[in-house]
Amino acid sequence: MVAGAMSMAAGEYVSVQSQADAEQADIARETAELRDSLPAEEQELTQIYIDRGVEPATARSVALQLMAHDALGTHAREELGISDLTTARPLLAASTSAFAFVAGASAPVGLALTATQDSVIVFVSVGSIILLAILGALGAYTGGARIVRAALRVAFWGAAAMGFTAIIGRLAGAQL
Repeated sequence: MVAGAMSMAAGEYVSVQSQADAEQADIARETAELRDSLPAEEQELTQIYIDRGVEPATARSVALQLMAHDALGTHAREELGISDLTTARPLLAASTSAFAFVAGASAPVGLALTATQDSVIVFVSVGSIILLAILGALGAYTGGARIVRAALRVAFWGAAAMGFTAIIGRLAGAQL
């Protein structure tokens, strides 16, 4: 469980940090563009608002007012899609991923601890598939999606992952 949580956290951190690096590079490029070609940036922002259906004169007025208040923030949000709410947060993503892994792994670990040695594989496999189906149904219910379809999809792919893992383990010579 610890190894899985650390692996998930590390992968999530690296992925989201790469996104953060790209966002920072975009912000640096936008900063240079605002410094070096302000009129073009004003026109670019005006065109964004025109493309969204704002009358050209109003779009120009809004663009100039927003840029006077916070040119970089406005361009980051409107042109790049970056805001305080959407910016990449690698440590938060990593810790959330690790916590989610531990929460998800707790049930199979608990099942393994309560099963007899002779029944542990079947007990954990069947119990995990049932729990996956329940979680798939719960997720679908929460999101307003089709419950049975989601439960079957999550259970199927969970069972497939367990089966592939068992096959690879057997091919690698793992003994249970």
